[in-house]
Amino acid sequence: MGKKTQHSLLLLLCLSGLVHCSAAFVFWTAVLEISYVNSNNETVDKYCECGVYGRNSPLNKASGTVTLPKGDPKGCGPDPVYNRNSSSPPWIALVKRGNCTFSEKINAAKRQGAAGVVVYNVDGSGNSTTHMAHSDADDIVAIMVGNTQGMAIVKLVQNGTDVRMYVDVGSPHGPWMDTYWLYFLSIAFFIVTAASIAYFVFISANRIYSVSMLRRSERRLKSEAKKAIGRLQVRTLKKNDEETASDSHMCAVCIESYKAGEVVTVLTCDHIFHKVCIEPWLLERRTCPMCKCDILKALGVEEEHKDDISTEAPPDVTVITVAGGEAIYEVPLTDPASSDPERQHRYDNRAFEGDSEAARG
Repeated sequence: MGKKTQHSLLLLLCLSGLVHCSAAFVFWTAVLEISYVNSNNETVDKYCECGVYGRNSPLNKASGTVTLPKGDPKGCGPDPVYNRNSSSPPWIALVKRGNCTFSEKINAAKRQGAAGVVVYNVDGSGNSTTHMAHSDADDIVAIMVGNTQGMAIVKLVQNGTDVRMYVDVGSPHGPWMDTYWLYFLSIAFFIVTAASIAYFVFISANRIYSVSMLRRSERRLKSEAKKAIGRLQVRTLKKNDEETASDSHMCAVCIESYKAGEVVTVLTCDHIFHKVCIEPWLLERRTCPMCKCDILKALGVEEEHKDDISTEAPPDVTVITVAGGEAIYEVPLTDPASSDPERQHRYDNRAFEGDSEAARG
């Protein structure tokens, strides 16, 4: 899992927390439709989305004849407060806010068989409403309307007019349902997504660029190395040459004795090797197999990006040679006396030095 995935998970958790904290602020409006016959024997229908469902109310429809409580318009008290009972046709209780809790008002109407309860706000509040809580009465439709709407219906009922009311579910509202919040969340999501994509593209492009530059540098270095290696001294061994006169002289790369007619390359450190053996070696390792001398550096080939391309010398290996069928000699490729100028370019195998001194003598 990369950073991009971790950032996405963190963003999802933050958004989930915000939604959870904001759930209490979301509310549903209620659509009210009332119908009655006026004094001119005309049917009047009025419609408005002016109610708010209670926090604990089921989001269901309700309908019936509007009924007011007896005496106290606030509908409080344990005794029956309505002129209706459970056997009456469906009816809706219309009560005023105040004196007791919303749960007590709703339960008082519920005991008398109301199909729903409409609570209108206190005097002087206009058409404002609140998101009322009634946790002890959560199985009956309960909504709140403004004082102006509630009092208009109360006056009709008090004048003896039968008013039919229909309650339906309206629209959700709240910070996460509001249009501006939706715009804000959409823009925020777009910004986060765009930033994540841009970051991914930047990282990918940077990686591709780095790999491309590394390969380009390697190709340039190898091309320069080939040209430099071409400047090394090349010899064709003859039958009477020192290297072919004894089996003790052999190429440290392929561990084969030199033979007349073979082409050898002489390095800057004076060590010789088969041409076909040493050239691939130098392209990959750039150092003499015998003394670790940096041949390409001695030829003027400098690597521009030492941090990108590894130039570490190959690990020490042991070359096993057999001299005259006698004892086996171990020839480490690292010369422990390489710091000695007099011995810097000498073979580590003593048999090589003995043969060389005899040849010079």
